[in-house]
Amino acid sequence: MLEISLNVYYTIALAIVVLMAGDFIKKHAEVLRRFCIPTPVIGGVLFALLITILNMSGVCKVSLNSSFNEFFSLLFYAGIGYTASWKLLKRGGPQVILFLILSSVLVVLQNGLGVIVCKLMNVDPLVGLACGSIPMVGGNGTAATWGPTLEKAGLAAGTTVATAAATFGLVAGTLLGGPIGRFLIERNKLTPNPDVTNMKFGSSEEKIPVNEKRLTAAAYQVLITIGIGALVSAILEKTGLDFPASVGAMVAAAILRNIADHTDKFDLKLPELSMISNISLLVFLALSMMTMKLWQLIDLALPMLVILGAQMVLIALFGIFVTFRIMGKNFDAAVMTVGQTGFGLGAVPTAMANMQVIDAKYGSSPSAFFIVPLVGSLFINLVNTGIITVFLNLV
Repeated sequence: MLEISLNVYYTIALAIVVLMAGDFIKKHAEVLRRFCIPTPVIGGVLFALLITILNMSGVCKVSLNSSFNEFFSLLFYAGIGYTASWKLLKRGGPQVILFLILSSVLVVLQNGLGVIVCKLMNVDPLVGLACGSIPMVGGNGTAATWGPTLEKAGLAAGTTVATAAATFGLVAGTLLGGPIGRFLIERNKLTPNPDVTNMKFGSSEEKIPVNEKRLTAAAYQVLITIGIGALVSAILEKTGLDFPASVGAMVAAAILRNIADHTDKFDLKLPELSMISNISLLVFLALSMMTMKLWQLIDLALPMLVILGAQMVLIALFGIFVTFRIMGKNFDAAVMTVGQTGFGLGAVPTAMANMQVIDAKYGSSPSAFFIVPLVGSLFINLVNTGIITVFLNLV
């Protein structure tokens, strides 16, 4: 079999081509625009399908270098951290706690559903956990972390099953989030809060044109931020707990944002930082979608497909009938529901991509753009670890 190995530079260039292809297809496909499917998903999934076909047909094996994925993800997460202005979002505290509680309930339901379906089908309940919150809320990273533990517990293919389920969830989260948001917003005739322009990341009352000087300053600021974030992550590791690198970047950016809010001597270039963050998210998502090993899904057994299908139904019903209603039945609640669908099945970048599509079509929800990544990147991971441990001991 012919083997093609692309280095990091070719891989990034290919990611841009994938983004351009996805944008072209979306412009010419009304159904994709109508259901708010993110551009990186369109191009990335099609590319992943092509790689899968080439690999399984024996024509060639394509290897991509994804070593820069984390760099782009940190640039994006730093951008999210810049939205954490206490001056503007101090009223969102109770909502953070409420959204975390709802997401924690979802984690319990995901694991419970997986175990129950397995028992009904007379299958090892560990398969249910491998298709529960480990890959759904946890994503590929958590799947890789908990896979060996599942194997020690008795599920021989624990890592493979959990990783394949995480891949399924990544695709499902991108395809389900937009349509749910569209349904909630249009059915309930929701509109953004008229005050959001004063809160949205990258906006300001005074429109300052972007120039080379400001963009250069913004680039310096975000690069310094992720450097400080690496130091924060190193300090957090001393606690003995497992924190993703994104938490350090978000915390560092939040600190800088709040310093800037209280002094005139430090000027964050927020519009330019927003641009860098958004571009980084697009590239990161394209790279993530391109490197998905979809052929792992082909070997999924029927019980896994049933469980994963049930997980999609669960999160759709939970979002529409629980999260949306409890979070206020308003525009912000709808966008948060879209975000929860993204990280509840896939990952936080998936959630953010889904929300950005809603933002572009219907308007902005700064509170959702702050609350969803905060809960999805930090707090829910801690809760998920505890709940997984409890279920592992119960089954």
